[in-house]
Amino acid sequence: MRLPKRPTIYEINVAVWLRRLGEEAGRPPLRLDEVPGAVWDDLAALRVDAVWLMGVGRRSEAGRALALADPGRRAAMREALPDLRDDDVSGSPYCLGEYAIDERFGGDEGLALARRELAVRGVGLLLGFIPNHVAPDHPWLRGAPDLLIRGTEHDLATDPGSFLRTPDGIFARGRDPFFPAWPDVVQLNAFAPALREAHIRVLTAIAQRCDGVRCDMAMLLCNEVFARTWGERAGAAPEEEYWTEVIGAVKTGHPGFTFIAEAYWDMERALQRQGFDYCYDKRLYDHLVDGDVAAVRRSLREDVDYQDGLLRFVENHDERRAAAVFEPARLRAAAVVTSSLPGARLFHDGQFEGKRVHLPVFLDREPAEPVDRETRAFYRRL
Repeated sequence: MRLPKRPTIYEINVAVWLRRLGEEAGRPPLRLDEVPGAVWDDLAALRVDAVWLMGVGRRSEAGRALALADPGRRAAMREALPDLRDDDVSGSPYCLGEYAIDERFGGDEGLALARRELAVRGVGLLLGFIPNHVAPDHPWLRGAPDLLIRGTEHDLATDPGSFLRTPDGIFARGRDPFFPAWPDVVQLNAFAPALREAHIRVLTAIAQRCDGVRCDMAMLLCNEVFARTWGERAGAAPEEEYWTEVIGAVKTGHPGFTFIAEAYWDMERALQRQGFDYCYDKRLYDHLVDGDVAAVRRSLREDVDYQDGLLRFVENHDERRAAAVFEPARLRAAAVVTSSLPGARLFHDGQFEGKRVHLPVFLDREPAEPVDRETRAFYRRL
């Protein structure tokens, strides 16, 4: 299914959603092939063009163990879920043990059924793609280590926060250039021709299962950013940008497939030129949070062709809940702005009900929160 111009997208954390549906039915977490038809009807009734099932990939047991052992992450999880239990931690959907659909969600068959249920209701399906890093137990560490940034004993001894010993050798932990390395993932090498070929195969397989992808931290793969982050470890930068090559190859076989970039650092135009249909408009979100009216006005004066390639939001799984960030009148104003501009718009499961707890992606259980009736009524009118 080709998404319409300026689509409306609804993001669902699939692990949390399936557990919630199971609890409502007095059962264990459901699989995608067990979701009742009435639930798909309710999603279609939201009048959205696509549902993004966030986190259907096969999660890593090694990554889950690292998350459980990390005091900072454990504290953040407990802040969101005070009665935290270890079995509430399903692992990060951004720490993939394999590019495959997790069997606990129904595997390929469950996903195929979910896509059909959405399609018969006129709704497309989006999935996620994590290009920058994989889990420390991903098969590529053993079978294709040249796809990753490797390290040495000296690296590990002098900078243990940036390197990780695995059964298959020492590898750099995944990172962006402005923050410490992420503790539970290892870094892929965007300059390796073999990685680009492998990712084209992965994305081509994904394109057979859905209608588009949201690409995690897409700007990290750009030549200038990657070279600045990894220097000589990555080797020489290819002449062609990673995304130009990868998106071009995938769209040759799937011309209607939609690419969405999680994008920061004023790199939206560059990523649009490299082939993305939509890029996160994080700048507008920050201006709305800051209450910077002049900056919002400047954003709205950008040319329409550029704005048609942006995705607007007041909430997603990376940001705090909108109801906890904005006081009610400002929330309504911000939601009207982001919902009525050119480009795509993104809504997040729980946003319409006024949920306030920002749930870490490692968890598959959410705290009970009352529905804010005024917020729900506002979004229905909107």
